Amino acid sequence: MRIEDAQIRKSLAALGVKLQTGAALSTLTSLGIGGTTDLLRITRHDSIPALLDLLDRHNIPHKFLGGGSNVLIGDGELPWVVLHLAKPVHDVVIEGNLAHVDAAADLGRTVTFCAKHDLGGLEGLIGVPGTVGGALRMNAGAYGTQIGIYVTEVKVYRAAQRKIEILRGDQISFEYRHTSFAPDDMMLAVTLNLPSKSYAEIIQGIRICNEKRRASQPMGQKSAGCIFKNPPGASAGRMIDELGLKGLSVGDARISERHANFFVNAGRASARDMLTLIADVRDRVEKTYGVKLENEVVVWSA
Repeated sequence: MRIEDAQIRKSLAALGVKLQTGAALSTLTSLGIGGTTDLLRITRHDSIPALLDLLDRHNIPHKFLGGGSNVLIGDGELPWVVLHLAKPVHDVVIEGNLAHVDAAADLGRTVTFCAKHDLGGLEGLIGVPGTVGGALRMNAGAYGTQIGIYVTEVKVYRAAQRKIEILRGDQISFEYRHTSFAPDDMMLAVTLNLPSKSYAEIIQGIRICNEKRRASQPMGQKSAGCIFKNPPGASAGRMIDELGLKGLSVGDARISERHANFFVNAGRASARDMLTLIADVRDRVEKTYGVKLENEVVVWSA
């Protein structure tokens, strides 16, 4: 979708929104898949209510993209513009055991920045791609930890109320790969209360987690992490593996040989390729095990 109206463009600039025309979203996703549309980079949180009012007044559909690490975006010209938070210079500020983190901050860099201030707890998230906002929305977790247990406060734009709110951690439900945020809520910032640990202890924990990840996941390949959520008491990856589906492909969309719940873009995979592969695997698992796998990856159909 394109914003051609000169007055709308002028209004965007006044709100501190930088317009990138015809952006290829494939360059902003870890899967390397996604069509083209206008990209609106937001430089000021306080401008968001006015920005959304502007888009609504002119009937411009929109979606919010975080770090692009857990999303599968449709092909071709997309029917909505994309909003994207610009990362501030100081995206992590430490105050005692509190880490005040902008939602646009890189998750891995946040873990190491906190480690340098002797704040741990997030070691298991070091290899999880994407932003802190994305990790917060899905309650990202790995190797026995999840981000939600450390949340004391979240700054969020609530689209339903058309306003920015500050939520306490106990006002938010954090479950396995799920939170109580509405689909159109926009994560802006979070305060984490992290346990004190020595830098050496944290780095050792990070090293162990990295070794486990390198041994079990397709590092260096384009993926969105796990495609399916683990059903209660079972492993999606194990079921896919037992069916002998590692290496199965549709076009350049392929099931990783290293981890059966990671689907990779082995070249120039399209969203159609990936969705066809996902549907095929879901059907096979349901027929064999009677379990209907639920997507962990978020799908934005064109």
